[in-house]
Amino acid sequence: MIDTASHTPSPIHIVGAGLAGCEAAWQLASRGVRVVLHEMRPVRMTEAHRTESLAELVCSNSFRSDDAANNAVGLLHAELRKLNSLIMRAADTNQVPAGGALAVDREGFAATVTRAIAEHPLIEIRREEIEGLPPAEWDNVIIATGPLTSPALANAIRELSGENALAFFDAIAPIVHRDSIDMSVAWFQSRYDKVGPGGNGADYINCPMTREQYEAFVAALIVGEKTDFKDWETSTPYFDGCLPIEVMAERGPETLRHGPMKPVGLTNQHDPTVKPYAIVQLRQDNKLGTLYNIVGFQTKLKHGAQTQIFRTIPGLTYAEFARLGGLHRNTFLNSPKLLDAQLRLRAQPRLRFAGQMTGCEGYVESASIGLLAGLFAAAEARHATMTPPPATTALGALLGHITGGHIETIDAGPRSFQPMNINFGLFPPLATAPTKKPDGTRLRGTEKSVARKQAMSARAFADLDRWIADQVLMPAAA
Repeated sequence: MIDTASHTPSPIHIVGAGLAGCEAAWQLASRGVRVVLHEMRPVRMTEAHRTESLAELVCSNSFRSDDAANNAVGLLHAELRKLNSLIMRAADTNQVPAGGALAVDREGFAATVTRAIAEHPLIEIRREEIEGLPPAEWDNVIIATGPLTSPALANAIRELSGENALAFFDAIAPIVHRDSIDMSVAWFQSRYDKVGPGGNGADYINCPMTREQYEAFVAALIVGEKTDFKDWETSTPYFDGCLPIEVMAERGPETLRHGPMKPVGLTNQHDPTVKPYAIVQLRQDNKLGTLYNIVGFQTKLKHGAQTQIFRTIPGLTYAEFARLGGLHRNTFLNSPKLLDAQLRLRAQPRLRFAGQMTGCEGYVESASIGLLAGLFAAAEARHATMTPPPATTALGALLGHITGGHIETIDAGPRSFQPMNINFGLFPPLATAPTKKPDGTRLRGTEKSVARKQAMSARAFADLDRWIADQVLMPAAA
């Protein structure tokens, strides 16, 4: 896509070596552009990170659905693969069974990314914290520090932009040692026996609950001792896509049965005649299959309450936890107001932003915006032009949400822009929605929704291929 005949005379600096920063660095270096990648760990650690590896996954190990035809995040996976994404290559290399989802061995994934970045001759890694704004002599900078941006840098950005920092809380689910799960109670099965990447249709461990067990569990969640908020945190909301399980329980006694504990598509192999009232699922967390995380059980319960309550789940009576759940505060920008169409800070265009702090949510979304930031920065370094991907693609739809989402309501207040996972609601509608099946009969009920999503995915693939072919970047006009 970008001419690599000559090197840019000065390197592009990237602050933050998470998924977005690493993807941006890879895209730049792959196009002959020198990169200096600044990572503050282990000089300064965060509340959520545990290692000094690049691209460490601090929450789930799931990249979510890999179904490119029917799911927006699966489509985003496919688009990233077309653009030689390092993050997707590492995910595919380190996948573990997860039904229809793409899940990874988190340590193997981080090691793969770290090795690729460290071994690239055009990338220099500097382990240091960038306190405050990057030096003025850095004329092309990508800030990809993520939702856990250090306070000094976050404050400097806020002062420069004149905008109060926005934030939400994100929670982390606990991880259990596989050999501590009672398989005389639990069983392996994917919902509806669906076979996904690296899986065989029996990829989750399922723990059944009777109605009485479920109701007691919900009651315990509600009264369990929670993490206390600081005064300045009390008005910070949760991200709706990652609500703590006890917050879901407080929304109504049936909420969990229609969420992470829904009993549909599963049959208790120990007693097929009895339909469980609710089911807790655990997903493989590492390639060895020795660790499993409790799906949807992100929590702000204190550690003592977690072990006590979660061990009431049938099959987890003697569970040993490799990691208990936690809560951390994420920071993001009011991007439609502060950033231009190429992710540059309007108040200081030498600074470009990428990743979750731009207002996308999710591993794949973060990597996607890192990829685009890298391409935009490479084009700018070469005095070339690059058009954004079409809004009909997953990449373009996500970029549109960040740089133009809710722009018409910005005056209504800072909460008008919220972090978002990729979804088909961000795509422009089809010019003509499908009404008939291939055999000519009319689509009915949910068939219409399925056909619409498949048509949007097909349109995205065609438009992305045309965009890639057209990106012969020409020198910008003087």
